Amino acid sequence: MNSVPSMPEGHTIHRLAQDIARDLVGAPVRVSSPQGRFEGAESLSGSVLVETSAVGKHLFLRFDAGTVHVHLGLFGKFRREKSPPPEPRGALRMRLEGRTRTWDLRGPTACEVLDAGAIAKLTARLGADPLAADADPKAAWKKVHASKRTLGAILLDQSVFSGIGNVYRAEILFLLGLHPETEARTLSKPTFDRLWELTRKLLARGVKEKRIVTRDAPKGVRLGRREALYVYKRSACTVCDSAVQKLTSAARTLYYCPRCQPALSSAATSGAPEREPA
Repeated sequence: MNSVPSMPEGHTIHRLAQDIARDLVGAPVRVSSPQGRFEGAESLSGSVLVETSAVGKHLFLRFDAGTVHVHLGLFGKFRREKSPPPEPRGALRMRLEGRTRTWDLRGPTACEVLDAGAIAKLTARLGADPLAADADPKAAWKKVHASKRTLGAILLDQSVFSGIGNVYRAEILFLLGLHPETEARTLSKPTFDRLWELTRKLLARGVKEKRIVTRDAPKGVRLGRREALYVYKRSACTVCDSAVQKLTSAARTLYYCPRCQPALSSAATSGAPEREPA
């Protein structure tokens, strides 16, 4: 059985912004669309890439001739090549060719040139990004505190938390000992503060390690992709060995441990201590 693809989460987009900037910022870039579906390529080609940035799952490439907005969605991928790159193959939406490195984009949900007004409108819809240096969690707290939705649902709402996806959602709730069906409005302010700081810490670690890691490995050991997580897509909890349960929340499968994350847990209102990574 083929696994359902997962959408890249915020750490991936922030890392892409860093890596593309390192290769291409400050110099003219040849922009093309071999597939022909990125209509802004010709107007940007030969202009200087001034800056790259990320807000949650959205990537922005600011050229002196305009700004490209990219949302990878479920199937979008960037690939890094040496310049000059090989002849384009397949459905290549956008090619960014610099002097020494080339970045190829395939299958994104969005790849478009946006003006300042459109960018402002888009980012205004997004919630606080824990990876942003100027992120203010106050707006997120107000929305959480007023919501009758479950924690599982609200953590995936990009207008509340920008950058959290399905994997981080499961791991964050597990580490805080919170049942995913806990009403968001029952969360205490101290627990919300720990949730915010934990999210910021985990996303920053993801940027650094280029993957989602929530468990600590013994020194000198690199955990596999699945082993680096506590409950996401695991059959048994890595702490208590209970069978991991699944439920559907915000149209996605959510994994949790019924023993470590009991229903009607007092963690939401009392501010239970955060679980230490193993």
